[in-house]
Amino acid sequence: MKIKVKLFATLRAKHEKEMDLELHEMTTPGDILDLLGIPHNEAAIIMVNGRHCKLSARLSEYDTVAFFPAVGGG
Repeated sequence: MKIKVKLFATLRAKHEKEMDLELHEMTTPGDILDLLGIPHNEAAIIMVNGRHCKLSARLSEYDTVAFFPAVGGG
């Protein structure tokens, strides 16, 4: 199935900021992080189609998954 992946801020260090991946039907956001070599604890916010989700959520064809690191400000 086709999934669009978007990486933000420091998660872009080793990858494109946006990519289209062809993945198997049982894929989760956690599987995508593993595939990209990004430690799970570095993705503080995970969104699928604009909604918060868990690492274990099952993805569907044409979903857009966005990963955000923890950020601080002051």
